[in-house]
Amino acid sequence: MDLFASIEAFCRVVETGSLGKAAQRMGVAKSMVATRVQQLEKHLGVPLFHRSTRAMTLSEAGRKYYVECADLLARAQELGAPGDDDDEAALTGKLSIQVLPGFAIGQFSTALVDFCAQHPGVTFDVTVSDRLVDPVREGFDLVFQIYPPVSDALIERRLFAHRGVFCAAAGYLRQAPPLREPHDLIRHRFVRYSNYPWDDRWPFFRGEERIEVSIPPIMKTNSVHLLFDYVVRGGGVAYLPTILAAPGLADGSLERVLEEYSPPQLWLSAVYPASHRSTKKLRIFLDFICRRFPSEPAWDHELRPPAASAPIFG
Repeated sequence: MDLFASIEAFCRVVETGSLGKAAQRMGVAKSMVATRVQQLEKHLGVPLFHRSTRAMTLSEAGRKYYVECADLLARAQELGAPGDDDDEAALTGKLSIQVLPGFAIGQFSTALVDFCAQHPGVTFDVTVSDRLVDPVREGFDLVFQIYPPVSDALIERRLFAHRGVFCAAAGYLRQAPPLREPHDLIRHRFVRYSNYPWDDRWPFFRGEERIEVSIPPIMKTNSVHLLFDYVVRGGGVAYLPTILAAPGLADGSLERVLEEYSPPQLWLSAVYPASHRSTKKLRIFLDFICRRFPSEPAWDHELRPPAASAPIFG
């Protein structure tokens, strides 16, 4: 048995989801991929997949083994290009990325311009979406998301806290009922981002105090930019990410409410396949992003939202 070839076959099956697709990627027969995976299982003495007539899914042992094997393959690929580790300017190749809409416009796009100026040989295929994906199955090198990774075959690198504030336009607040505590939101035109994990039942924290309020929205949307525009135009109250709300609060087009209360804290994370952890262009790009966006980004430092005693989600 060629152990390295069997490890490669195993990893490609995990990444593509099938023997056939793995065979196409490797340029070999499907039967050869199946044989190599079976030989690897026999060598290890454990099943790496649960098999049915419809699908192959990783076993617990398979998930743990994939992380180690993916790292081994990535390191082997890096060794195939000796001598250029010290020459970051020589980076080439494409990075396929998915990024959240609220992060993409303004902050991320500006960072991308600066990175491309430093590394003109790197090209990008960027999908802007808040859909939760498995980058291994969908072919992304990297995704930016506010949820934990969907599998053990992925690595999460937290960037910064994804904080938010409750806010509305001054014109709306002048005509609306008082808004002093979370239960008051029930009497307001509340609009919300549809993919927050607490749905319509919102947990609020003020120090050690916890309050849970069911707030049916008059509108929900997966577009934070639509939400921002709707609120600025006097449509209602929303919990907006600080990355979007900060400029509106600074210029007076938005006013902050319920300042003492906060939902659980989320994190914006970079999530990528374990097989990519040693890929030079991904490593350098991630290091660049982490330097560009510290754990307390500029928009939060200026806004200084309350440090609630809420548990961290994810």
